[in-house]
Amino acid sequence: MESVFRTDRGKVRQLNEDSGGIFTNQEGAQLAIVADGMGGHKAGDIASKMTVDFFKDCFERVGNFSTAEEAEEWLLEHISKANKLLFQHSQENPECEGMGTTLVAGICTDRFVTVANIGDSRCYLFNESGFHQLTEDHSLVNELVKTGQISKEDAENHPRKNVLLKALGTEPNISADIRTIIFEEGDRLLLCSDGLSNKVSVQTMEEVLEKNLPLYEKAEELVGIANSNGGEDNITIVIIAFDSNKGGCD
Repeated sequence: MESVFRTDRGKVRQLNEDSGGIFTNQEGAQLAIVADGMGGHKAGDIASKMTVDFFKDCFERVGNFSTAEEAEEWLLEHISKANKLLFQHSQENPECEGMGTTLVAGICTDRFVTVANIGDSRCYLFNESGFHQLTEDHSLVNELVKTGQISKEDAENHPRKNVLLKALGTEPNISADIRTIIFEEGDRLLLCSDGLSNKVSVQTMEEVLEKNLPLYEKAEELVGIANSNGGEDNITIVIIAFDSNKGGCD
């Protein structure tokens, strides 16, 4: 597997409240993670960084995931622990009151990918069937679309587009969506914060991923497009490519 991580402050924000990374465990599996923090002052920055640091430390010490069930169990258990960690921190530190973060995380092995998410950071899969979103946004506008109150087109410019129904660390207990897919040679996985998905169309993402370019150039191009389209938010991207000729995780 090849992978690349890229984060950018954008053109408007003074602080990058996104965090993320790609981490490898003892058996060569990878954990890709993107967290988009929120809260007053620097609380969003703290929430996303605490989350990523927690997952990095735990994942690098874990052994093999022999089944998808083990990967799902590990992710859900550590999401619950991270949530409690953030919630307790916000309760004990008044300057961090109300802080939280989105989370999208994928455990990638040479047989499957297990993806979990909370909030509106997304995971997309690009394979022989095309390019499509694996995760579902936990947002007000997505709920309005699902219940038929507004169209997908209306959702793009809705004034409450950024209102989340779920975020890590904002309440004592949280439930994440989780799913496992088969990951095959030639497949690409894209994880991102809404700084990318709000500014770059699905069609453009697919076109960039299709290009015969190194992964880091694809990530740079996507960030550049988001910035050229306004760059009002922080932009964070992880791309993972399955290529058996690479001989394992880089």
